[in-house]
Amino acid sequence: MTSSNALSIVAAAGDAGADVGLKDGARNYTFAELARLTRQRMDALAHELRPGRPHPLVAKNTLDTVVTLYALLELRVPALLVHPRLTAAERAPLYAAAEHGGNALHPDAASIIYTSGTTGAPRGAVLTRSALIASSTASAANLGWQADDCWLLCMPLARVGALSILTRCLSARRCVALASGFDVAHLPQWVTEHRITLASLVPTMLARVFDAHPDWKAPPHLRAVLLGGAAASRTLLESAVRRGFGIVVTYGMTETCSQVCATPYEARFAPWAYGAGVPLQSVGLRIRDERIDVRGPMLMAAYWNEAPLSPDTWFDTGDLGEIDARGCLHLHARRTDLIVTGGENAYPAEIERVLEAFPGIAAAAVFGVADDVWGQTVAAALVAERAPGSDAALIDYFNRRLAPHKRPRQICYVKELPRAPTGKLDRQALAGLVPMLRRLLPEHHARSNRR
Repeated sequence: MTSSNALSIVAAAGDAGADVGLKDGARNYTFAELARLTRQRMDALAHELRPGRPHPLVAKNTLDTVVTLYALLELRVPALLVHPRLTAAERAPLYAAAEHGGNALHPDAASIIYTSGTTGAPRGAVLTRSALIASSTASAANLGWQADDCWLLCMPLARVGALSILTRCLSARRCVALASGFDVAHLPQWVTEHRITLASLVPTMLARVFDAHPDWKAPPHLRAVLLGGAAASRTLLESAVRRGFGIVVTYGMTETCSQVCATPYEARFAPWAYGAGVPLQSVGLRIRDERIDVRGPMLMAAYWNEAPLSPDTWFDTGDLGEIDARGCLHLHARRTDLIVTGGENAYPAEIERVLEAFPGIAAAAVFGVADDVWGQTVAAALVAERAPGSDAALIDYFNRRLAPHKRPRQICYVKELPRAPTGKLDRQALAGLVPMLRRLLPEHHARSNRR
């Protein structure tokens, strides 16, 4: 296999046609069957594709999405991945961008995934085939591959962590077990029935599974659980190891095709000793003014319609951390304004723009509040320019404009937002508003009127 056909399902069928490439519920699909379905999809897509434009794809965790992704990879047409939980209002600008284009895409582009970047404004990270392959190679150098490997994919396919599972397994000709989504009640059953050897979860997922299944122990065939997307507590890691789970903590982002640091595989039963992990093969890592810079062949080509990055570019992640004497990365804070809730990223600036367009709200400041289950939940301090509307009206407004993980769960009204001497919003001071927060409930306004 060469790098030119690493992401080809047709080539995979030639290499390992009789092997199972995908498990979808009770049905197993060989690489040969997947290649046949992909050829059919390629024919069906022919009249939909536009030269030089990415193809929008609402990336649900279904066989249909997987086959469409394989077809687009085969046709070398970039997939513009759209999260299925986005509202119609959030999807509209993505579809408009795909329709009307802009700057020419990188000739090697494989996917565009929108992320808020360090600015809080949605930006499309252009991920190339070569970057995805480099990411797969770096992951394999740490984890290795075994003949019976089967990787559980239960995260949304619109996220880079899930896409990278698909591309890693395709390039290695290994099996993916596709779940329609994360199901805390059935995850242990999936692991057993499908003989899962590798699984990728966010810490919240694993904690919820342990709470729901207090007696669950790691089956012998599950060789590692990769934990990324948010900080994992020492307590959770130790609990996992006591249950026999090998844990590989990972650190990465959309712009780097997923992980760039990870716990060494051989240290998976003592992951806390390695912080957020050590740099993977070919990854450059440095700390500059406490901020984490990354470079390597898995770095995106550019943000769509922005200046291309040179191959030796140091990418400023916006995250804060340090590197110890052993080369381990210790993460102090994700991008300073970022709210990570259940492994999903929510950026205050994006949510604030939506809230400030609501009639009666003059200003909004959004911040994260610690939560034992989700890591953080979204909260908002609001300044009313007149009598504020009901909670029900506010909820209805942002339910139509914000994906569920971006919606504020708690709010408070203040006379003015805290400001720094420069006049900018003092985000650090927002934590002091936590005692003023109340749950945002549809019936709150009605109850208040009755009292």
